Amino acid sequence: MRLCRFEANGNTDIAFYGEDLIIPLAPAAKAAGVSLPAGASLTSFLPGGEAREAVTALQDRIENLDDAGRAELSVPTDSVKLLVPNPAPTKLMLLAGNYSAHIEEGGDRAEERANTFPYVFMKPPLTTLTHPGDPVEIPAVSPDHIDWELELGVIIGRRCKGVSEADALDCVAGYTVVNDISDRKFKPNPSRKERKKDGFFDWLHGKWHDTFCPMGPCVLPADELPDPQTLKLTLRVNGEVKQDSSTSEMVFPVAAVVEFISSFVTLEPGDIISTGTPAGVGNTTGTYLHAGDVVDAEIEKIGVLHNPIA
Repeated sequence: MRLCRFEANGNTDIAFYGEDLIIPLAPAAKAAGVSLPAGASLTSFLPGGEAREAVTALQDRIENLDDAGRAELSVPTDSVKLLVPNPAPTKLMLLAGNYSAHIEEGGDRAEERANTFPYVFMKPPLTTLTHPGDPVEIPAVSPDHIDWELELGVIIGRRCKGVSEADALDCVAGYTVVNDISDRKFKPNPSRKERKKDGFFDWLHGKWHDTFCPMGPCVLPADELPDPQTLKLTLRVNGEVKQDSSTSEMVFPVAAVVEFISSFVTLEPGDIISTGTPAGVGNTTGTYLHAGDVVDAEIEKIGVLHNPIA
């Protein structure tokens, strides 16, 4: 069962997630006689976490309840405030150009995986991570070329360094939905004298605006998804489909990405890797986000990440 963080009546808690109903863990565990650690983070209940076995036992008991028994433990999803699943990862890393069609639409040919490597960059998590339902804010400093990028987010569950591709998925705790919002044409000091590295840094700075990394609405535990390369991806702007793809189109699959990054960076539990976006971004057609738009980023088996633009 999927897990989410939520806020209700001023309290933050964790629940089993459903589009219509959630089941808060604490009261469900009390009713079922299952002991869960108090104050544990969501990642504690994912594979690799100290409370995974306990929450799995609770899940089994809930699944054996009849509809009435399950209803007694449930709360309407729209009555709570959904939160970013992991609000303070030590690292928030993202990939550029990891889908062959997206590389091609940007004007380049996708090279064979053997001849390339993943492009990885970072966003500041505390100022970019944005809750489901919260607005993405158009930056006043550069408002005209704001774009969407639906991506599969990978949450690390075990500390790892130098892990092989064959063993990499054992280090993954779960999967979530990420929208890597991007400012395509940010150009600080537009009257400046051009330098060789300006193009690179303009691109990178365009990723860092506040609110530019919505995430959620929940996490699918990794032990419930044997193959992350089988997920349908759909992004809609104001109800119109803009991205329609599958994680099967990744140049570097999740396991290869974890292997590559862990070859030179120690990955810690809770670290997040966003694995790149498929074709269909707005920049290709000169279509950008504006205040009043609504973006729905959906990944099969995980859920829909809904954010308005303000």
